[in-house]
This record gives sequence, C-alpha cells and structure tokens, in this order.
Amino acid sequence: MRVRWQERFAETPGVLKDATHQHTVVPVLDFEVGGSDFVTMAGPCSVETESQLMTTAEAVRRSGARILRGGAFKPRSSPYAFQGLGLEGLKMLAHAREESGLAIVTEVMSEEDVPLVAEYADILQIGSRSMENYSLLEAAAHSGRPVLLKRGMMATVADLLRSAQCILDHGNPQVILCERGIRTFETAMRNTFDAAAIALLKQVSHLPVIADPSHASGHRDLVPALARIAVAAGADGLLVEVHPNPDKAWSDGEQSLDFAGFDEMMADLDPYLALRRMTQRERVQPRCEAVGAYFMEAVG
Repeated sequence: MRVRWQERFAETPGVLKDATHQHTVVPVLDFEVGGSDFVTMAGPCSVETESQLMTTAEAVRRSGARILRGGAFKPRSSPYAFQGLGLEGLKMLAHAREESGLAIVTEVMSEEDVPLVAEYADILQIGSRSMENYSLLEAAAHSGRPVLLKRGMMATVADLLRSAQCILDHGNPQVILCERGIRTFETAMRNTFDAAAIALLKQVSHLPVIADPSHASGHRDLVPALARIAVAAGADGLLVEVHPNPDKAWSDGEQSLDFAGFDEMMADLDPYLALRRMTQRERVQPRCEAVGAYFMEAVG
C-alpha cells in the first residue's frame, strides 16, 4: 500500500520517504521538531502588548511549550480588523525569547518582509492564505530559517506537498507541515479538522507534521479534544492559540485557550504522549535487535 501512495505523489519526490530518508528532524535552538519529543507551539494570535506577550510566554513555557507563537503581521479577512503591530511586534517577540528561552514562530506575509521577519524569528510561518504564493515560498526558503508551512483552506494533501517541494527545491530542507483544518460544507466549526491528512502525511512524507486545533475548530472548548486526536494520528507537535483573557483578545479570542485551559490540555495529553513514546520504542527495539544479531553473526 505504501508503494501505491508513493506513486500517487510521485511529482513531489523530494518530500517523500525513501529507503535512505525516512525522517527529517528540524533543529530549533537547543531542541528538534520531528524527533523523539512532541513539541508544542503556543501563544496569542496577535502580539498586542508587552505585558500580554510576556505573561503568555511565561505561562505556556511553564506548561511545557517549547515555542512561542504570535502574529506581528496579521492577514485578516476584514480590512477593518486589527492587522498587527509589525516591527514593534517582532521586537516584542525577540524580547520574549530572551526572557523565556522559548523559540519564536511568526507569520511572514510577503517576500519583501522575509529578511526582516527572519532577523527576529526562529521559524517562519507561511499562513494558509499564502501556501501557494510561490514567490514567498522561494524567499522564505532562501532565508535559511525553518519554514512552518500551513495547509491552505481548500488545498489537497498533494497541493501541500507541492508547496513543500518548492521550498526544498530552493535549497531549504527545514520544512514543517501543518494541518490546520480545511473548508467543507460543515458550518458548525470554523474549519474541518482533517486528522486523516496527518496520518497520510506521516505515511508518505519524511517531513515533520504538526496540527493546529485552534484554527481547525474555531472554538476553544474543542481544542483539547482535537489536540488529543492529533497525537493519536501521529503528529509531531501542536500549534495552539493561548491568551491571558481570550474574551478581550484583539483577534481570534473565541478559539484561544486561557492559561488554565492550556495547562489542563497539556496535562490531559500526558497519557497519550506516554503511549506514543512506548509505541516509538517498540518500533525501534526490534530493528535494533535485528541489527545487533546481524552484526554478531557477521563478526562471528
């Protein structure tokens, strides 16, 4: 069955698993995305104030997050909605990294902004609206920073892999895929969370895959359940919106967890992550035993 999947996505060979390349691990500061650890990225949709960002950074770090997310440039559906603080927001994110030790991921919206955002961020996020902006993908690739590539709202898995291939083709292998929900006929939620896409991506691609349950649901009370589903589907991490006072957030408050909610979600993930680690060990152990047996036979 795996061969059939590989054939189906044959036009993007660089992102597919093969005999010599099963897993890409993306280094970020002193840890890795796509390795043995499950990595959570958390923070506000928009950087609003120094106090809001610093208190959020401390709260999510204390609960186990490794990366602080926050939007300095915000693509919004309405031109009258808050569009972000721009450079001021980037400087706040850099200060939060200095104080908390968390890495920074933030969205870049145009190729002209890539050098500026790359100066302050550890990971460049390509938002769902920009997934097929190939000029932006090329510029982000040339930045040398890891790229978090979000699936477009109406993109197929093949579309997502083509965009990832574009980044790899421009010399940057440090790509993290993100399932954030897609548009369907369902209107009860903001988007439809495609957990099957996570399982499929982990089957066919060597790139790390994370899930964004906040944008997938659009409702904070659904975020913890979708986070657990993401772990079960094989995701390497999460991207979650967290705010000190979601009801007063300048953007996306309805899908943001407060500090207590984030802490509870992280605690509830523990047994699922423990099962994930056990499964990983069981997969590795037989291979190690087989290699050891082969080596002992070879040396007599």
